[in-house]
This record gives sequence, C-alpha cells and structure tokens, in this order.
Amino acid sequence: QVQLVESGGGLVQPGGSLRLSCAASGSFFSRYAMGWYRQAPGKQRERVAGITSGANTNYADSVKGRFTISRDNARNTVYLQMNSLKTEDTAVYYCNAKLSAATEYWGRGTQVTVSS
Repeated sequence: QVQLVESGGGLVQPGGSLRLSCAASGSFFSRYAMGWYRQAPGKQRERVAGITSGANTNYADSVKGRFTISRDNARNTVYLQMNSLKTEDTAVYYCNAKLSAATEYWGRGTQVTVSS
C-alpha cells in the first residue's frame, strides 16, 4: 500500500513558478513509475509528466520546456517544477504511483491557480 500526499499548490501570476511535491509512504518507492496528472474544471484528467524507476522522463507537449519532473528516492518524494506558468495550467494536480497495471495509487490533489 502506498499513500501519496501532494503539496505546493497555490495562486500564482502568469509567468510565475511553483514547485509541487508528492511525498509517498510505504515500501519500495524507487520501484514505482511516478507521474503528475491534472484536471481542469469540465475537462478530463490528463497526464502532465512522468518519471520511470530509472529516472527517464516524459512530458505532455503542452508543458515541454516549462515543467520538470524529478524524484528523490531517499526522501520518497517526486517533484514537479513548473515555470512560465500560463492561465491554462490552472487545474487540480494529482500525483500517481504505478508499479503495474494492477498496482496503482493516486493522491488527493493540490490546486494550482494561475491568474493575474
């Protein structure tokens, strides 16, 4: 069992930055592929960024060059550094941990609002 707790969301002006954190409890964190997803009002949840157990990363086209995902296995934490934020980045951001198709966990989310 893995529990995920996101933090770091908030209100930021366009062009600003935020750093999200996702702290994981449980064992074998380093074995999990981790991801960040987001869901804006009235829209489906979408994958923003992912990082494998081997630290390979991938990003949605909409955030490439602006967002960076990283992980610290010693701290059981995954991060999402978000720069050059846009109003369209406003959403609830969720952390995901996946070991297999049958073993997947979600956090409760953290709100990110980009507005002037």
